[in-house]
Amino acid sequence: MIPEWAPPCNTQCTHKYATLMQIPWRVFCKKGCDADGETLDECLGECDEICYKDPVLKDQQWSAYIDRSPGSATYSELCFRACVSGCGYKFETPSDVIDQVHSRDPKPPPEEKPNPSTSESPVSNSKPTKDEIPSTSA
Repeated sequence: MIPEWAPPCNTQCTHKYATLMQIPWRVFCKKGCDADGETLDECLGECDEICYKDPVLKDQQWSAYIDRSPGSATYSELCFRACVSGCGYKFETPSDVIDQVHSRDPKPPPEEKPNPSTSESPVSNSKPTKDEIPSTSA
């Protein structure tokens, strides 16, 4: 039973994402309801910030790994869709308008520095020749 004192937007999220497996998306829907944006576009911008990994530190792409968004592209898309539906409930936007909202293209993960190639390595993987083995013991 949903309490009658619950905000209508949150109640709609609870009904839309009612099953046990949908609880994470219910949470993101409610984040859309509780977003600080004054307009639908501002609310959608907050959903974008919540659901997609961005660098936490300015100009430090690696810091995207510590962002608290869902992570995988699939989960980010599901998060965004749920949050957008919360924004739609908050601003009483028709569902056909909400269905036309597109998420941003997922950014590729931060580039990792390439390892030095094995040809530049001073250690050789080949067997030493007879001339390379010392004939005396230590």
